[in-house]
Amino acid sequence: MRRHRVGAVVLRYFYLLRGNPARAVPLFLWVVIDMVLWGFITLYLNTVSSSGFDFVPVLLGAVLLWDFFIRVMQGVTITFFEDVWSHNFLNIFATPISISEYVSGLVLSSIATSSIGLLVMLAVAGMAFGLSLSIYGLMLAPFLLILFLFGIALGIFGSAVVLRLGPASEWLIWPIPAIISPFAGVFYPVSTLPHWMQVVSYLLPPSYVFEGMRTILSGGGFSKSELLWGGGLAALDVVLACWFFTRIYRHAVRSGLIARYSAESVS
Repeated sequence: MRRHRVGAVVLRYFYLLRGNPARAVPLFLWVVIDMVLWGFITLYLNTVSSSGFDFVPVLLGAVLLWDFFIRVMQGVTITFFEDVWSHNFLNIFATPISISEYVSGLVLSSIATSSIGLLVMLAVAGMAFGLSLSIYGLMLAPFLLILFLFGIALGIFGSAVVLRLGPASEWLIWPIPAIISPFAGVFYPVSTLPHWMQVVSYLLPPSYVFEGMRTILSGGGFSKSELLWGGGLAALDVVLACWFFTRIYRHAVRSGLIARYSAESVS
């Protein structure tokens, strides 16, 4: 793997952002809106609750972590979609760049954009609503790592789906976080779900993050084995997503699909 080729993928996306500032706005606009909206919701719940329970770290903290996951996933897919929208695939893969170098460039782009989103969310949530992620202690690092790995996996998987089905299929990718959020137990314990949904939840790494977050905030101890299980699932998802993307890419090359890539369909 050549680092300068990986860096070229990242540099291209940087040039796109620099050349059109409007592209940079979504990096922080939507997370600010989410933090403000949910921040005031949690403050309202604190005023009407008679139990003295603080909703800020539970709800607003969950929104922050979930938004981080979404930023990671979209950091991969949007960088990929830029090549889709510009019909640039044939140009890219006519170069010596390998598929592993290209995917690594997508991941590095996601690291950069999701880091910006995370810092903005921390600043808004901290200054406006008094949320500090230090309340999660040392567990914050593995929580973020699991969400990051799962976001990367879904981003690579979504990119592979669009590569196979064509640009119009990008609308199948945007709703993915909303579809899996009920199973991940972002705002409520997994135990409240029907049994069949709980089975799905145990296969989703984010469910272990949000269950652990609520356990810590309630003063309980979080099982390290469950955390390791969630991390292992996330790492496995990354490997499977990379394998899937590679299979789709090889199919696109062998079948000539990549040369026929159009704005409508490549099936």
